Amino acid sequence: MQRERGADATPSIAIIVLNWNGRDLTLDCLRSLEGITTPNLRTVLVDNASSDGTVEAVRRRYGARVTTIQNAENLGFAAGNNVGIRRALDDGADFVLLLNNDTVVAENFVDHLLAPMLETSAIGITAPKIYYAEPEKQIWFAGGEISMWRGIAKHTGIREMDRGQYDTAHDIDYATGCAFLARRAVFEKVGDLDPGYRAYFEDADFCVRARQAGFRIRYVPAAHVWHRISASTGGQLSRRKASRKLASSRRFFGRYAKPYHWITIPFFFVCDVVRIAGLVLAGRIRDTNPHTPSSSV
Repeated sequence: MQRERGADATPSIAIIVLNWNGRDLTLDCLRSLEGITTPNLRTVLVDNASSDGTVEAVRRRYGARVTTIQNAENLGFAAGNNVGIRRALDDGADFVLLLNNDTVVAENFVDHLLAPMLETSAIGITAPKIYYAEPEKQIWFAGGEISMWRGIAKHTGIREMDRGQYDTAHDIDYATGCAFLARRAVFEKVGDLDPGYRAYFEDADFCVRARQAGFRIRYVPAAHVWHRISASTGGQLSRRKASRKLASSRRFFGRYAKPYHWITIPFFFVCDVVRIAGLVLAGRIRDTNPHTPSSSV
């Protein structure tokens, strides 16, 4: 997993995998990364003070091939990833790839994500097509859309079966923090993920800042990732997560929505609260996969 920069000076890429008490998921994720053939790639595991022996297991299996960082406490998704991002940039990475620990990847997905970046420096972030773990052709993410009028950020194609309807590469509003590749210049211009988000929207916030700085966000459907949640449970939230999602939504749209957007945002915000309340009453909101650092409804 650790590769030296070659004489051809191909870009250096650091993959950041954040973990909190998800040893088995993390080992599966790292195992899938073993098949990647992209040169000058290194993997950094950032552990948020796990108590399940993840770091020890990774060190036994990979040794120095995977850089491990142990945080003294659970810093959460944004701040935890920022530790890895800072380390990668300090070590000279040209690109940083954030990857959830509950994913497995296609062996060529990094090549596909990198290709548009090498064609033009205008593209700052690329995002793969992400499937549910089961069924494997059910889409979890095929682009990110933000509506300031409705006060929502949503995944394109979520829960749809893949029939090729999202196989065209195009610019999108945001990339999910579950998996995206960003060039060094983006972090240098806009900074890291905002740890002020309790959960959710930190990825959308980062992408909005990147777009404001002049970078394009590109969806690359040829790059494939599988998210290790099932379609039957992937739309369910705990009450705590639902509360955090609403709080992060208020923070995000409070920061970026214009005054005229607030003519309609309250209506759709109330609709979302009612929707979540209905899910609670129906028993669909509960804890699922608590070790996942980021997910979407």
